[in-house]
Amino acid sequence: MNVNFSADELAFQEEVRTFFREKYPGDLRRKRDHGIELSREDTIRWQKILSEQGWAAVNWPVEYGGTGWSAIQKYIFANEIAEANAPDMVPFGVKMVAPVVYTFGDEAQKSRFLPDILQSNAWWCQGYSEPGSGSDLASLKTRADRDDDHYVVNGTKTWTTLAHLADWIFCLVRTSSDVARRQEGISFLLIDMSTPGVTVKPIITIEGDREVNEVHFDNVRVPIDNLVGEEGKGWTYGKVLLEHERTNLAGVARSKYRMRRLKQKISQPLHGAVPLLNDRIFSRKVAATEIELKALEYTDLRTLAAVAVGKAPGPESSILKIRGTEVQQAIDALFLEAAGYYALPYLPAQYDEDFPVEERLGSVAETKASLQYFNNRKASIYGGSNEIQKNIVAKHVLGL
Repeated sequence: MNVNFSADELAFQEEVRTFFREKYPGDLRRKRDHGIELSREDTIRWQKILSEQGWAAVNWPVEYGGTGWSAIQKYIFANEIAEANAPDMVPFGVKMVAPVVYTFGDEAQKSRFLPDILQSNAWWCQGYSEPGSGSDLASLKTRADRDDDHYVVNGTKTWTTLAHLADWIFCLVRTSSDVARRQEGISFLLIDMSTPGVTVKPIITIEGDREVNEVHFDNVRVPIDNLVGEEGKGWTYGKVLLEHERTNLAGVARSKYRMRRLKQKISQPLHGAVPLLNDRIFSRKVAATEIELKALEYTDLRTLAAVAVGKAPGPESSILKIRGTEVQQAIDALFLEAAGYYALPYLPAQYDEDFPVEERLGSVAETKASLQYFNNRKASIYGGSNEIQKNIVAKHVLGL
């Protein structure tokens, strides 16, 4: 594959670099570089800057506010936002529910929801997994029963990322049990999180953070206008969403950035000792991961090229999800091994800029930001576990 940039593409690359130099707020940059989590307000401020630039919805059709970029322009932008260590758009609105709305929703839904998603006026979360229905999502039990011009929703969703900060949740709900296949009778519903009967309970992660939640629905009344597409076709719409999500989970640009940071750190001598990069065993591990990352990058480029000519991500999105998350976790392991016993205060730990420890990977903040080992263990589970993705590849790619 030819990845040499044309003169126009090089000019675009410089435009993007200039934007990040001049428009990426310094306070947000410092927080990111020091491993401090951005607040909801910080994230919205940055997303509005991207929206004002017209760069918030990279993959949307132009008629709805998308960029109209080529596959190479998307590739350049992904690399530059990673190199600037700037945050991506929160995916649940712009990358996940929006493609379902502009593909299957009616004109009223497009007019109502897409502008607020584009301008970060509304935050979304994903209501898919349930207690007992994760990888086997078709077994979901949250019900939506018709009552005149409303659905009455009862059930529980779990592992709901950012539900405590979200304004809306998109849900797969069961609207009929009288079906031949479990995948039938499932509908795609948009629910206002402020509706009476919606309760959000935190799930505290091993690092002590609140990132995921349980969301309970107790006789929640949802207008039938919030049903996307046809009743009973939610499984089809949900699969489209997951294909977009899994493609995004490859995280190639972020992994390239983290690999460069790792190599910078381990190429420096520590207290006069030989740089860790000179260690033959460790350097071979680094090289093996780099090879996997390069192969993943080319696969990602081929998928982008297909999407650019109007094709939806297919089973190759499962390949990207599997390999992308495995590479992310391999890089985590390299950072952990490079830090050695200096990593112990951060596994897990609350962020403490003044913690009196000598860090192998640089400042305390850099160490905290680099060591994402525990949090990233979930990467091979969310978006459909890697074991399920391998089944999809076996069926749809290998024909087994």
